[in-house]
Amino acid sequence: MAGFSHIPVMLEECMEGLNLKDGGLYFDGTVGGGGHSYEILRRSSPTGRLIATDLDDDAIAAATERLSPFAGRFQIFKSNYKNYEEVFSLAGVDKVDGVMLDFGVSSYQLDSEERGFAYMKPSSPLDMRMDKTAPVTAATILNEYPQEEIKKILYEYGEERFAPQIAANIVRVRKTEKLETCGQFVKIIEDSIPKKFQQNGPASRKSFQAIRIAVNGELDGLYECVTGLTRRLKTGGRIVILTFHSLEDRIVKRAFKELETDCICDKSLPVCVCGKKKEIEIITKKPIVASVREMAINSRSKCAKLRIAEKIVCDKA
Repeated sequence: MAGFSHIPVMLEECMEGLNLKDGGLYFDGTVGGGGHSYEILRRSSPTGRLIATDLDDDAIAAATERLSPFAGRFQIFKSNYKNYEEVFSLAGVDKVDGVMLDFGVSSYQLDSEERGFAYMKPSSPLDMRMDKTAPVTAATILNEYPQEEIKKILYEYGEERFAPQIAANIVRVRKTEKLETCGQFVKIIEDSIPKKFQQNGPASRKSFQAIRIAVNGELDGLYECVTGLTRRLKTGGRIVILTFHSLEDRIVKRAFKELETDCICDKSLPVCVCGKKKEIEIITKKPIVASVREMAINSRSKCAKLRIAEKIVCDKA
């Protein structure tokens, strides 16, 4: 899988955040091309181990090849990272020393004509699936979903102010032609947004993000997953999360805040009766962003935010 090209974002910051150690056991829930995973294994040598997941067969093939120097020290499962309970069970694992989650779409996926992730490729099919065997594609949503549902997706997942107009025009156009290419979708979007609002970057970005999130269920169960994975950390273990849009970042921030909160009883009570205990220390009070130099080299890093937390209390056995 020589064509799978992907530059890991904030690599050094992520590795420092994980506080890697020899003999540690780590989980990379979004292995991609294996960039972060490679460094986790290299820096936890010679006995550090890694469990990883991804939904993209091409990514799994590329990562398996890239991590081959560490054969015997890693396992990659074709699964959603949200299925960590099942994956940990299959791997015979209970607690881990670190969790890495990178929610970005890889350069390979964006650049692949047949994947349909990019609005810059007008002839690409409306696909957008991370898992190419999944039943729902972008075309499914645009051709079959009711207008109100499409509007809701565009508004909630893309924060697109012109969602009503775009949804209405999608339904209007699909009455006479089947929506099959990214170029068709781009034209509908651009025809729906007044020109004066198309000056600050590509008009299609928000809508493509929204449909991609819907196709892959990216936000479904994310809060519960972040909370659950954090509770699978050993004491002193770290969770490191890279987000690429505000919706993801808000969920991660909220999950971390809840985990860091101690006693939620009414302050007038003489003793705590709620039993809630602080479970983590948030390392990044404000999210880390990429350096100016990295942004110049890797444009994907411009919207990235990195949050890190450390487990301070283990669950009772």
